[in-house]
Amino acid sequence: MHQVVVSGGGPAGAAAAIAARLQGSPVRLIDRAKNARHKVCGEFISPGGRQCMEELGMWDEFAALGPCRITRCKLNFGHYTNQWNLTECAWGLSRLQLDTLLLDKAARLGAVVHRGEVFDRHRHNPINAPLIVACGRQPSIKRGNRLFGFKAHFDGPSDDGVELFFDACGYVGVSGIENQQTNVCGIARESTLRQYGFNFDEFVRRSPSMAERLGPLRRRMRWIVVGPIVFSSPRHRSSRDNVYAAGDALGFVDPFTGSGIFNAILTGQVAGFAAARGISTAAYLRLCRSLLGMPFAASSILRGLAGHTELHRFAPYVPGQMLFRWTRARVERAHEMSGRLWSPGQ
Repeated sequence: MHQVVVSGGGPAGAAAAIAARLQGSPVRLIDRAKNARHKVCGEFISPGGRQCMEELGMWDEFAALGPCRITRCKLNFGHYTNQWNLTECAWGLSRLQLDTLLLDKAARLGAVVHRGEVFDRHRHNPINAPLIVACGRQPSIKRGNRLFGFKAHFDGPSDDGVELFFDACGYVGVSGIENQQTNVCGIARESTLRQYGFNFDEFVRRSPSMAERLGPLRRRMRWIVVGPIVFSSPRHRSSRDNVYAAGDALGFVDPFTGSGIFNAILTGQVAGFAAARGISTAAYLRLCRSLLGMPFAASSILRGLAGHTELHRFAPYVPGQMLFRWTRARVERAHEMSGRLWSPGQ
């Protein structure tokens, strides 16, 4: 098996390192962060995440952290709502716990982990080994009315539902994580946040429905902010062979779909397998576009529709389970297509 180098220690990079080690490849992982930390994230793991965890040999370790079971979804569009039960259980776990779990697993399997270092090709990959780029979103140079994400954890009553609130200003997601805590995460335009003086406590309670939902909760940490955010579809990250982009480095899907962590783990797993087996970058990218093309397109359409308040009255009539299915890749499809795309000679 080929030696593999991974740049980035988040869910995509760590999953890639684990997958490559399970294939028997020596792995070197470089992460610029010295320690795991809280990150802006919905912290919602789609049902397919369990199968990925099982294939990486770490479902029991994941379950031992006590992630919140999520079995319901509710969308709020002003006065209109759409809610349904999930056909399979989803999970809520903080990024602090998830990132630590995945990276520790990679290290225990024998990956050499460099913390607090910025990837340098000459230093970390002098032999030009297959490289997995999983270092998150690309910085945006977009100017004007930019988008920013924000998040904080809250104490108080927790339940088994994920709830999202949409209006013309942006949206906010509320869902449980471990230890009976609740994650509150959202995205808004810079101009809107300025109207609230970047007071996120006021912003997330700007509507009666959000104020009612968050009423019993007490914030336990400072707000974390990230941005500017630019959404992008799966793309050719590099024309060079032996370079495999995974997670947000491959494409950044709108977080309101709740599929970001799942996409990161799935594409990281596939990238680790491809790099270890010497599968061409072109074949890997074809698979990723086939897996994620529909979810990214559906997310883009839904994001656009959600911004038109005159359309919100139709929200209750849209089949929720269908929306949920359209915005997610299927793990079984990854297996089916990998067998077809990565046959001998590819």
